[in-house]
Amino acid sequence: MEVNTSSPMDEFCGSTFWNSTETWWTTDPDFTPCFEQTVLVWTPCAFYWLFVVFDFYYLKASLDRNIPWNKLNVSKALVNVGLLVLTALDLIMALIKKGGDDQPPLYKLDVWGPIIKFATFLLIFLFIPLNRKYGVQTTGCQFLFWFLLTIFSIPRCRTEVRADRLRQQLLESQQEDLEYAWEEYQYTSFFVFFTFTSIMLILNCFADGMPRQTKYQRGENEIPELSASFLSRITYQWFDKMALKGYRNPLEEKDLWDLRPQDSCSEVMPTFAYHWNQNVRKNYKGRARVEPKAQFSNGNVTFENPHGEKNGRKKGVASIMPPIYKSFGGVFMFGALMKLFTDCLTFAQPQVLSLIISFVEDQDKEKQPEWKGILYSVLLFVLAAAQTFILGQYFHRMFIVGLRIRTALINAIYRKALRISNSTKKESTVGEIVNLMAVDAQRFMELTTYLNMIWSAPLQIGLALFFLWQQLGPSVLAGLAVMIILIPVNGVIASRIKTYQIRQMKYKDERVKLMNEVLSGIKVLKLYAWEPSFEKQVLDIRDKEIATLRSTAYLNASTSFLWSCAPFLVSLVTFATYVLTSEANQLSVEKVFVSLALFDIMKIPLTVLPMLSVDIAETQVSVNRINKFLNSEELDPNSVLHDPSKPHPMSIENGEFSWGDEITLRNINIEVRKSSLVALVGTVGSGKSSVVQAFLGEMEKLAGVVNTVGKLAYVPQQAWIQNATVRDNILFGQTYDRKRYNKVIDACALRADIDILSAGDQTEIGEKGINLSGGQKQRISLARAVYSDADLYLLDDPLSAVDAHVGKHIFEEVIGPKGMLARKSRVLVTHGVTFLPQVDSIYVMKAGEISESGTFDQLVKNKGAFADFIIQHLQDGNEEEEELNQIKRQISSTADDPELIGSVEKAIKLARTESLSDSISVTSADSLMGRGNSLRRRAKRQDSHDSVASAASLKKKQEVEGKLIETEKSQTGGVDFAVYKHYIKSVGIFLSVATLVLNFVFQAFQIGSNLWLTKWANDQRVENDTSLRDMYLGVYGAFGFGQVLSYKGSVVIVYLGALIGARKMFVFLLSRIMRAPQSFFDIKPRARILDRLANDIYKLDLVLPELIRVFNSQVFRVLATIVVISLSTPIFLAVIVPIAILYYFAQRFYVATSRQLMRLESVSRSPIYSHFGETVTGASTIRAYNVGDRFIEESDAKVDKNQVCKYPSVIANRWLAIRLEMVGNLIILFASLFAVLGGQTNPGLVGLSVSYALQVTQTLNWLVRMTSDIETNIVSVERIKEYGETKQEAPWELEADKNKPKNWPEEGRVEFQNFQVRYREGLDLVLRGVSFNIKGGEKVGIVGRTGAGKSSLTLALFRIIESAGGRIAIDGVDIATMGLHMLRSRLTIIPQDPVLFSGSLRMNLDPFEVNTDDEIWKALELSHLKLFVKSLAAGLNHEIAEGGENLSVGQRQLVCLARALLRKTKVLVLDEATAAVDLETDDLIQKTIRTEFKECTVLTIAHRLNTILDSDKVIVLDKGQITEFASPTELLDNPKSAFYSMAKDANLV
Repeated sequence: MEVNTSSPMDEFCGSTFWNSTETWWTTDPDFTPCFEQTVLVWTPCAFYWLFVVFDFYYLKASLDRNIPWNKLNVSKALVNVGLLVLTALDLIMALIKKGGDDQPPLYKLDVWGPIIKFATFLLIFLFIPLNRKYGVQTTGCQFLFWFLLTIFSIPRCRTEVRADRLRQQLLESQQEDLEYAWEEYQYTSFFVFFTFTSIMLILNCFADGMPRQTKYQRGENEIPELSASFLSRITYQWFDKMALKGYRNPLEEKDLWDLRPQDSCSEVMPTFAYHWNQNVRKNYKGRARVEPKAQFSNGNVTFENPHGEKNGRKKGVASIMPPIYKSFGGVFMFGALMKLFTDCLTFAQPQVLSLIISFVEDQDKEKQPEWKGILYSVLLFVLAAAQTFILGQYFHRMFIVGLRIRTALINAIYRKALRISNSTKKESTVGEIVNLMAVDAQRFMELTTYLNMIWSAPLQIGLALFFLWQQLGPSVLAGLAVMIILIPVNGVIASRIKTYQIRQMKYKDERVKLMNEVLSGIKVLKLYAWEPSFEKQVLDIRDKEIATLRSTAYLNASTSFLWSCAPFLVSLVTFATYVLTSEANQLSVEKVFVSLALFDIMKIPLTVLPMLSVDIAETQVSVNRINKFLNSEELDPNSVLHDPSKPHPMSIENGEFSWGDEITLRNINIEVRKSSLVALVGTVGSGKSSVVQAFLGEMEKLAGVVNTVGKLAYVPQQAWIQNATVRDNILFGQTYDRKRYNKVIDACALRADIDILSAGDQTEIGEKGINLSGGQKQRISLARAVYSDADLYLLDDPLSAVDAHVGKHIFEEVIGPKGMLARKSRVLVTHGVTFLPQVDSIYVMKAGEISESGTFDQLVKNKGAFADFIIQHLQDGNEEEEELNQIKRQISSTADDPELIGSVEKAIKLARTESLSDSISVTSADSLMGRGNSLRRRAKRQDSHDSVASAASLKKKQEVEGKLIETEKSQTGGVDFAVYKHYIKSVGIFLSVATLVLNFVFQAFQIGSNLWLTKWANDQRVENDTSLRDMYLGVYGAFGFGQVLSYKGSVVIVYLGALIGARKMFVFLLSRIMRAPQSFFDIKPRARILDRLANDIYKLDLVLPELIRVFNSQVFRVLATIVVISLSTPIFLAVIVPIAILYYFAQRFYVATSRQLMRLESVSRSPIYSHFGETVTGASTIRAYNVGDRFIEESDAKVDKNQVCKYPSVIANRWLAIRLEMVGNLIILFASLFAVLGGQTNPGLVGLSVSYALQVTQTLNWLVRMTSDIETNIVSVERIKEYGETKQEAPWELEADKNKPKNWPEEGRVEFQNFQVRYREGLDLVLRGVSFNIKGGEKVGIVGRTGAGKSSLTLALFRIIESAGGRIAIDGVDIATMGLHMLRSRLTIIPQDPVLFSGSLRMNLDPFEVNTDDEIWKALELSHLKLFVKSLAAGLNHEIAEGGENLSVGQRQLVCLARALLRKTKVLVLDEATAAVDLETDDLIQKTIRTEFKECTVLTIAHRLNTILDSDKVIVLDKGQITEFASPTELLDNPKSAFYSMAKDANLV
């Protein structure tokens, strides 16, 4: 049996290696046995040896150890041993059965084949115990190896079975004995081998068991990815559970999995810190490796300070980029490798497409074997599927890198923020530092995904041009030129869009600012009936905004139109150039479709490149900003020594300190003895607080020694309160000791406050302590210090914000010689003189130096700076009478200084007169809360039991009403169809339909132009007939023109329609909000209403139109694809249904889960930033208590928690992409299969349907994204609709009003008849059957304690709250029968707190512009503002700041008076200001009212009795009922009357 041994491979096998007639040019293809036994076995082996390095990497990187033996890994080991035995047996059998004298010859293949297999199996066998030991549960390389080996063995199965059948036939036909021992053995051995490889493949589909030892606790809730098999990882099948759960009911935080340990702060940070520190050290040249001094440790993370010592020679700035490359570069490079791979696969598709087209073309000439068509279709599918899986992994890797970089940066910035020096802090605001984290670190994350496009986009464009050149030659350059020209055109449009966007943002800010004012002053607008004027102002701004948006819309339409028509223009130009340059150039179907596919590939990189360059530039800015911050100066940790050998626990010797610029403190010598109390006093700005900061090491020490020994506690001047519960703020990270805690609370006078809070000490305090008063914050801050039980206390004026009697209590219980801190060393900064006699020593500060020191008595005798300080202090007159007497006694006992004693007596007089004026606010809510004023001691007798009762009832009430603000519903689940209907109605039915029609027309033109191209390419006559060719070209151009017009139309209509809708909805929303009753504003926080008017409207303006445009074009794109494929191969319709069902399910599951994950993610993101902002503000407190590490851990935990929500939403995207792309790949498979098998003879149609199918994957992907985005954003429409359906107040105008006389009410008679009212449904009555008559022109005072119903009376008069029974008549007309504006415009009120709006002074007085200038000046004169306004440059047009900030409170009150004078109605309501205007202004107002409103009926709600003693009648209200109604003299004559006792309390009788 002599074989023709021509090639070395033939010799190697002893048979033919490649036979093309047998393999390719046949209807029954088969490989040669030699090919099957070499190439098809060695390819998988080579693959494994090549990529085994990854297996070693996973062993090294694994965080776990020791997987127990289990069924899976034992079976793997056994089957692997079986394979090893089998291959060894193959070798032995070959040596025995071949090469002998009467045996077949022994070839090299028989020896080397088994050896290569044996070596590979042995390597894999070694990994079984290794993977077990290092806790690797699954490996991709092995799975792929077994997969390839199994697939590649299939051809040999067929060969062996056929050979066996042949042998049987020979044995039957020939009776003699034939020797087939070797072949029989090979047959058996191969099938055993095939069985084993198939078993190994199946075993490798599963992951190994759980490791016994893990670096991190793996809980119940661990992420399934960690123990998912390779197959499950590339298909994301492990995410199915979450998708299903999210589909059934909305996901909540508890449903989320734990974070993968590799992504947590505790893994990412040490790596990053290590590389950062190396980078920092590199920057110090020429020095021995001295560790830079600032280090802060948390666990094992130590960051070095790149700023170095003052004299350290520095070489440039330490940048974050090298550490980022070194820490995360590995994963990134692996991703880049995948990207390169998929880019190559992308270009394989057009090549296969050309094979399919030529296959169909050749069918015409001669029948082609069917298997080739099938092969091409399957090949196309395999390419697409491979691309899908690899791209999925690529994006996944990139997201992980992005997340890790963000984690590293956020944590580095956080750790730095705890250490920056004050000069650094001055350079930037807290907001800017928070932005480093919120904006700059975030930007990195968004960029990583696209960063590889830097090299990938040029590569793709280059490859596309190369392949196009092969098809069309130099004509390609014409098309490329068009693409390149479009880029700058786009750039120009983009810059125009940017200017418009800036303008639109400006209008939006104006509109939101105005709305914010309107909402904060809504009550005043209602009382004055001014809503229409302000509504008009808002709508004017809105119209400007809409005009800007309209211009933007046209520009946006142009860009999207440019990009969608670009491919068409390019192909038109290229094909035209190609056919017109030479007669010989003819279009063939293959050329047309391959070129179109290649142009399509080029479209994306060309779009991305310009955007990417902008992004990179922006990120570069971010890098610089982060670098600047991380390289900034830090506090010197060695400025304060802790030397226990010094005699006193706290001392400063010869200190000189600065805040970074000039010297602030000099010659400071202070010593604080053990357990002594030292006071620092001095005028404002004399440097008292700076001394405290110097002890803390916050200032820059220029000279001297600062020493503290022991644990510190610090109470800053501005209390720093965290956004946590009251208890957490006091414990500050320490354990809760109930006894000590209660003692501290009582000592710091917090008991009453805590009782009043709705949830006691578990009440959450808002950001910056927003729901506490200044005094409460200060006391909580003090309680935190006392609870911390430190050795040294630095108290920076803790008593400034609290009332005198509370201050006294705190001094006695906490700070003073008998207080809780008596055994500690304490430094107290104070402004009060009262407590000075009780301190151990006093240091008097003056202009940054210590001017004198000693005990109180010594200093008074000195008659130095201290005595001046006391006199100065007494003249301010903020002390109470009793305390002044005490000081007087103290001073007269020590010094006989008549000047001093005289000034004390003067102060006592002043205090007496003051206290009378404010004594009438009988139990104001303040004194309930334990913060009254001097009145508290006087009022004690009568309401000691009252206040206990009322405090208890108040607490009850607050638990019910603690929920005053209703919580916002986070929308869950889908959106009703009604919402879409509402939106379409707002846009207008005509425009909605027009968009759809135009989109349809556009797709029709597009398909038409493609069909026309195929007709052209198929037409043989064109070769000889130029006029025919020109006709084809012309019609092709016309089709293009149709596309251009219809597309532009559809885009413009979407944008304009959306704007019309947005405008209508805004007008609707605004008018409904303006007409909502006052109670609506009481229960909805202002921020939430603003959010509707700002955020939701923004979504209607800008987000929705864009989404709808893309959605429309994608829907029609998919429909067009289905139509085209069905045209060329009608049988395709049969497959559409199952594919559509698959698609629908993927989409529904995804939308539900993803939407909820995004919500959770955004909720968990803001705590990171708010916690950071809080830390930056409280950094000095955190350092003083030395709890930096705890805060770093908290921050890390918050970052990790955000990742917990972020990671699944990243995976959800991949999960969806893989599933959808596989659906798309199925479409490709069926489209090409049917085209090939369906006997379609027109190659043009085949090319068309397959090239449409190739684009469908991306379209499907986009479609789902858009659907989910539209669902997420259409919620805005739902929320606006919901607000639009709120209950409205009574109509503003009624027809009946027109019959009322112009000057109604003429007399001003007011009568209440058994009137009842409540604030909201379901609350108690506030007025319970009040009846009284007031004659026209009477002056009536209304008095009563807080909550008696005084204000409710006026609100009812204006119908801000509607009656619940009884009626009010003015001049005999029931006010409930009139329009609100009719009523409110005929009454006047001077409200309690003067509200002004930003705008001109004139607008604030007369928004409807009905008065003349003279009238306005007259009113200003009467309200004593004329001189002030005359002195202003702009006069009446003087701009008033938001809330009237640029006028004093007194001036604002006078403006309100001027408003009243301008309206001059018969009934005036005067709600007296408690936020007392100074006495002078008050007299002016009273005087004007007495003269100007002589004829009017005046109702005064009085807080000071002396203002109403001259009124005609007095109404005394109590608990919503009238107890007394008579003239003041009558009531004062009766000592039993309530009015008398009030007057007595006020020292008026």
